[in-house]
Amino acid sequence: MRTTGAVELAISGGVASVLFKRPELQNAMTFAMYGQLARACAQISEDNSVRAVVFRGAGDAFVAGTDINEFRDFKTAEDGINYERHIDATVELVERIAVPTLAVVTGAAMGGGFVLAAACDLRLATPRARFGVPIARTVGNCLSMASTARLVAALGVSRAKRMLLLAHIMEAEEAVACGFALEIVAPAEIARRAAELAGVLCSSAPITLRVVKEAIRRLALSGLANGDDLVRIAYGSSDFNEGVCAFLEKRAPLWTAS
Repeated sequence: MRTTGAVELAISGGVASVLFKRPELQNAMTFAMYGQLARACAQISEDNSVRAVVFRGAGDAFVAGTDINEFRDFKTAEDGINYERHIDATVELVERIAVPTLAVVTGAAMGGGFVLAAACDLRLATPRARFGVPIARTVGNCLSMASTARLVAALGVSRAKRMLLLAHIMEAEEAVACGFALEIVAPAEIARRAAELAGVLCSSAPITLRVVKEAIRRLALSGLANGDDLVRIAYGSSDFNEGVCAFLEKRAPLWTAS
């Protein structure tokens, strides 16, 4: 049975905690959950007491991406355009939070989950953390230009190509080695370490942190090209429809390049 899931927000001691809560499906996001995330970001941005934000997933995952069931009703390329614009707007709300953000990744951060982790400023990982965007082997859709730019900014061109072209899954060790994650922390210690880092952020000069965040955000997304034509190619293809059906039917897709 599918569950609706939830994105829950709690604020205490200057730290906002955002929990992606759908553990039975590795916190795969529904459109309703994206809406809840947007509202949580708005609430955080309006609360002057918040000095740091911690994002985490319930159970053994961060976010396994968007629930593929949400693509069942897609009929045209414009459905893909509208979806990617909606995701971009929501991820931008995460990115534009004025205070530092920390993603605590205890398992899968895939697809949209990887993009959400990349939109955060810092990342902690447990040994079981895994990062990837395996759409070339699963659904056959694409990322928006903004999300692709985030991957390139976070990983560099070569690693971004490896992840997207080869559907490479990046383990925790590689994430630390390339600088994407700060460190690997044992599951029993991850909450304590996250609280410790949040404390460091809360005690730092808030205006300096705000300015640093915004400067880096502008640099990472400067000169962003329009990519709606590319999104239309992917979401308007027969291969996308085949990818969705194959994923939900738990079989290998039969690509036709059409």
